[in-house]
Amino acid sequence: MILNRRSLMTTALTLGAMKAFPGLSFAQARPLVFATFTGSWEEAHKAVLVPAFRKANTDAAMVLDPMLSVDQIAKVTAAKANPPIDVMLHDPGPALVAIGQDLVEPYPVEKSACYKDLIAEAQEPMGPAPFFQVVGLTYNPETVKTPPTSWADLWKSEFKGRVGITNLNSTLGTGWLVEIAKMRGGSEANVDPGFKALEELKPNLAAVATNPGALATLFQQGQIDISPGNFNAIQILKARGVPVEFVAPKEGAIAFKTTIHVVKNSPNRELAFKLIEAALTPEVQTTLMNPPYLIVPTNSKVTMGGEIARLLAKDTTELKQKFVFQDWKKINEQRSAWIERFNREIKI
Repeated sequence: MILNRRSLMTTALTLGAMKAFPGLSFAQARPLVFATFTGSWEEAHKAVLVPAFRKANTDAAMVLDPMLSVDQIAKVTAAKANPPIDVMLHDPGPALVAIGQDLVEPYPVEKSACYKDLIAEAQEPMGPAPFFQVVGLTYNPETVKTPPTSWADLWKSEFKGRVGITNLNSTLGTGWLVEIAKMRGGSEANVDPGFKALEELKPNLAAVATNPGALATLFQQGQIDISPGNFNAIQILKARGVPVEFVAPKEGAIAFKTTIHVVKNSPNRELAFKLIEAALTPEVQTTLMNPPYLIVPTNSKVTMGGEIARLLAKDTTELKQKFVFQDWKKINEQRSAWIERFNREIKI
């Protein structure tokens, strides 16, 4: 067993609880474990969500364990009877996998004070969505003098060797492939036109990033001038002084909800529920909506403001009207095959 700082902390907290309460088992005594995403998501949850949760729950012990969705699912699958995670965070594709594999429990909606205030798209009975992620066009305004307006602009000859994209392991990459397939007559069930478009894009490609954070870093390093990009990741770069802007394409920015789940057989079900409740409150969502986090809220009581209101939507009604929501159940049916095809065919 490899021990890192986080696992040592978890073990220490657990052993302390067992010493105080000798009747507790190791599983029963361990602190609440929340598997958040890496990077800016861990920063945001550590700075805002964790303090709010602990303040409302007598300073309850908890550990943030940042990891990709695929790793969350693998860890829980390997120990279903005694899962090492209590709360999971997933984009739509992995969420469907976790639900389909019976790894999460229905959210106790009847106990929730916040669920009813979420916009309808965020009210998922197996785990509500505390925020949305948005994908649009991102570009360097110092090198791109005419702001892009369409996904099709990425194919312009002026961007030869200056376009960045992500691979299909990311929700950003897969969602964008579906949209460019739709532009050429395809759909969630047929992305062949999208792969043809990617082949035509190769002369313009400078890099294929592994995730949205890595794609954003390419702007910071000056390796790319334009890309499909995650709003949150780009705004964090902008706040650090990197010349980058975000624009919603005329076809519509892609929106996907990120859901939060109570893991089945968790020994900390009640605390898991309270953590999720904290994530749904107007107070936490309002704080996360503001700089430097700029996360799109889902609670209808939150008043949109700042860059989110200027660039995305002034309220949740406009949010639902302007964004493109994709059929991830249909996407998941073929996503593994698409990933293999992309890795085989899209090489630069």
